This record gives sequence, structure tokens and C-alpha cells, in this order.
Amino acid sequence: MTIQQSKNHTSDKGKTGRTSLLASGDIAVIGGGVVGCAVARKMALEGASVILIEKAADILEGASKGNSAILHTGFDAPPGSLEWKCVQKGYFEYLEIHESLNLPLLKTGALVAAWTEEQEAKFSDILKKGLDNGVEDIHLLSRSEVLDLEPHLAKRIRAAIAVPREYVIDPWSTPLAYLQQALKNGGQALFDAEVTGGEFDGNKWLLQTKRGQVQANHVINCAGLYGDLLDRNLLGSSEFIIKPRKGQFVVFDMAASELLSSVILPVPTERTKGIVLFPTIFGNIAVGPTAEDQDGRDDASVDKDNLEALRAQAIEKVPELANIPVTATYAGIRPASEKREYQVIEDSDRNWITLGGIRSTGLTSALGLAQHVHQLLAEQGTHFDPPAKPNIPPVPNLAEHLPRDYETPGYGEIVCHCELVTEREINAVMDGPIPAGSLAGLKRRTRATMGRCQGFYCSARLAELTRGKFAEPLGVEDADE
Repeated sequence: MTIQQSKNHTSDKGKTGRTSLLASGDIAVIGGGVVGCAVARKMALEGASVILIEKAADILEGASKGNSAILHTGFDAPPGSLEWKCVQKGYFEYLEIHESLNLPLLKTGALVAAWTEEQEAKFSDILKKGLDNGVEDIHLLSRSEVLDLEPHLAKRIRAAIAVPREYVIDPWSTPLAYLQQALKNGGQALFDAEVTGGEFDGNKWLLQTKRGQVQANHVINCAGLYGDLLDRNLLGSSEFIIKPRKGQFVVFDMAASELLSSVILPVPTERTKGIVLFPTIFGNIAVGPTAEDQDGRDDASVDKDNLEALRAQAIEKVPELANIPVTATYAGIRPASEKREYQVIEDSDRNWITLGGIRSTGLTSALGLAQHVHQLLAEQGTHFDPPAKPNIPPVPNLAEHLPRDYETPGYGEIVCHCELVTEREINAVMDGPIPAGSLAGLKRRTRATMGRCQGFYCSARLAELTRGKFAEPLGVEDADE
């Protein structure tokens, strides 16, 4: 296992002044989002020497950091599509592996809710699609049955379609577990290593990064919001164009947890799955995302009008949320393209595979996409020898419905009192196999600063505990990030 982090963005150079060869392996995976982490895991478990290359200081700094954390059944995916196949495969693999990796699963189920006659009229098509997609337990609920299940929903609800096996998972520990398993089985990870160029000599790729060179037989482009630009830069052209789509979310205080137990899905449109009201693995209720097309690939800002509209929609569906304060707001940017379909592009002549345009279902489909990559490589004649006894390292639990670290003696002190994050947890993250590279990374690994005060009270202590460990030192002014 190797992990390399740089505290600046200059190239690592040898004594001669030439750019050094940072790493060499069978497969370079570009992009440290959930798809990249899943691909790195799969290929390491298949016996390949894998190098994950990430331009940021930590994983999940792009599209993967902001999502609704739903494990999808694929009931509403385009029938027979690659997306449907990958969602189904990813869903079942997650169920198979989550306990061994200590990844939580909150069995919420989902309700596709109809609030108008027009929405209810679409139910027959949704039910048919779900059954065609192999989700055989999908079924219709009357108004009274919905309210028996979710009594705090607004009484104006007309009916719902129940999807019992749609669940909620941890959106951040999941890809962390994938990458950690990749590293424990011989993989490498390079951070602060944006890919700036590369050449293929007919056999191997020599990639140029801001820290040095990486050599690999195969390249898997999992660059998300920048996937099309990476293809254009290294292959000369791209078959798709990323059209960034921002999704804003509002998170209600934990006091809201008693008001809702199911994921409340809207009747989807051609453009978007719509705004979802859902429990989180951390004990909150959240609503979102919006669907705002924009040019900027890094603009994850939020705005008052959209946040107020989201809160109003949540209250319209669950009126008692009007009495619950908002704990947090955030936004994610989905790497939508001009095409609805996943853009999985294979250039076998140059040992290159692109996984692009992976939008709302990416958290679920990541494991399925990783299986698909392995299949494509196998069809090219590529073969590796899987380890006889692969290492299966668990990740710490962050889910509210399962035992937390503060419940075990010897944790030192409570650092973040809102989320009950312990000193032991902070130290374990900073000294662990994949140390947090930023405050955002620390937050995703521990829940620190996620609570009511949003870091107002714990930031000073966090700055002390992380002193000298981040490229950009944590100051109190970072508390609201």
C-alpha cells in the first residue's frame, strides 16, 4: 500500500532536475470520486497493480461529495440500459460486501409520492417500468396506506408507489472503504497530482501530473466533471460534453428524524429525478437536490432563494418540519452531459476507457461500473492473478443508528459536541491509511463540524489536532465551509 500526498503543487523532481517517475503499474485510475475508488478497488482485487490519481488533496472533492446517498434498485432506470445493468450489479454487490467493510445500511424503503391527479396518472407507467426492470416488490399504496406508514406526511397526498428495497447509505465512508481496500491490496494513491498531459507509445501510457510522471499499461478516466476535458487533452477529442448541473440541499436538525422514515421520491421528469425528501444515515432529514444547469464546474455555492424554496417544499410535504431548524445547507454538481445515457467509451487501441456522464445513480452504480471495466479489459485479453486471500479492512462507523465511537470508553475527549465526534476518531483519521487532506475530508470521515454550530465551537480544537497535517492549515474562519 502506498499513499502520497504533497503539501504544494510543484513537481517532485530527482537530483538531475528532471520530472521524476512517481509510480508505475498496470492501471492508472484518474479521479478520486466514488466511481474511481470503486474501479481501483475492483482492479486491485483482480490482482492488478493500481494507481489512483487525484488532483485534489483528498478524495470526493468533486461531484461525489454532494449527493442524496440513496442505494437505488434501478426501478426507474431506462430498461436494458448500461445504467440499469450497472445499478443492479452495484446494488447487489453493495449488499454482499457492506457488512465486511463495516458500511452502514439504513432500510428506509422509498415512496414515489403523487400529490396531484396528473402525477398519479403516471403511476401505471412507473409500475410497469419497475417490474420490467426486475424490481418485483414494487407496488401501489392508497392514500390511507401511505399515511399509516408515514403519518406526518401532508394529508393531501393522493397515493404512492412503494419501493421497499431502496435504502440510505453513507455517501462518504463508502468510497473511502473502496479506496482503502484497494490500497490494502497493493494499490497506490497520489493526491495533489492533476494530470496535465500524457503519451501512449503503443504499449504503455506515460502520464504527466503536476507532481511527476506515472506510467501505466491502461488508463481509466473517472474524472467526473472534467472527464470530457481529459479525453480531449490526452486523446485529442471527446465523444461527450459535460453540462454541469448543480443540486442544492437543505438539512434539517436531528429533531426531524421522528417525522419521516421513508425516502419520499417525486414523480420523475425527462430531465431530472426531482426533489427528494429523505432521512440521512447521520440522523437528519434532508431535502434536495435542485437541478440548475450552469457553466462552472466548481461552483458549488448555495443561494437563499433556492434554499428557501427547498425548505418550503419540504414543509409542504411534512408540515411539522416548519418547527424544525435547518442545520446545514450544501450543493453538489452532477456531471451531466448532453446525452442521458452513461458515456462509457472504450479506446482499446490506446488502452483507454472513459466512464463519463455518471449522474444521480453513480453512488449505487459505481461497483457495477467497476465490474464493467473489468469485463472490458478481460475482453481485450488482459488478465491478472487475484490475491488468494484479499485484505478486507473495515472503516469506522458514522451512522447514527449504529454504535458510535463515543459509546466506547477511552476516547479522550468529545471534540465536536454537536455530532459527538471524539478525539480518538480525529487522531485515527489523521494517522490512518488514507489521512484526511483537508477540513472537508476530515468532516467526511468523522462528521466533525456537521452539526448545529457548523464548526463554530470545535474549529479551534480541530486546528490544534491537525496542526502541520494539512497543506492549508485549518483556521477558525474555515468553520463554515
